Amino acid sequence: MLQLEALTVRFGGLTAVDGVTLTANRDEVLGLVGPNGAGKTTLFNAVSGLVQPSSGRIHFDNASLLNTPLHRRARMGIGRTFQVPQPLHELTVRENLLVAQRFGTGKVNEARIAEVLEFTNLASRADRNAATELALTELKALEIAKALCTDPKLLLLDEVLAGLETAGKRRFMTMLQELHKKFSVGILIIEHDIETISRLCDRVAALDFGRLISLGTPDEVFNDPEVVRSYTGAQS
Repeated sequence: MLQLEALTVRFGGLTAVDGVTLTANRDEVLGLVGPNGAGKTTLFNAVSGLVQPSSGRIHFDNASLLNTPLHRRARMGIGRTFQVPQPLHELTVRENLLVAQRFGTGKVNEARIAEVLEFTNLASRADRNAATELALTELKALEIAKALCTDPKLLLLDEVLAGLETAGKRRFMTMLQELHKKFSVGILIIEHDIETISRLCDRVAALDFGRLISLGTPDEVFNDPEVVRSYTGAQS
């Protein structure tokens, strides 16, 4: 579904993503891991259209995404969340979903919004001010709900579990597993918690200094000596 070929993103003299070739499929949950500054969010930004690659190719459903505007990528089926929740101020939860849905699909589907509100446990909060009346867990759920309302084929989840306590992480993991099956959506998730990634993901891709250094099952990747070195600085 998503194919990256030698994807490179440079900012002046800094290479943030360095020749990454990677495929994400609709029938899997793929984890993206690596130390801070490894290039994970920059890779997401290149796929979603927030930054332009310096070189390489991005294909989605066999169509090139280069020079494709953000709203077109959303309407092709790419949904995106951000590490720091970004609700639209002075709008209710439901209105946030309406805006996201219009942007991502060009129309309003109230039945889909109702389904997503129920699925993300936000139905009882639908008429609350999203920016001022939601707890962190609810704001994280709202990020997922906004993306789901756009009928995505692939969700890019940027540290959606960050800042949650253990019980909250477990609830979200369960929700993501159910989401993957119920909505038939592929998931590409950035996450630092190794236990979470190991339980949630079918495959894991590890980045370091912008390079893809390992790709495989969670056990294969987290036991890869190069991945261990990138996280711990240990020498072989």
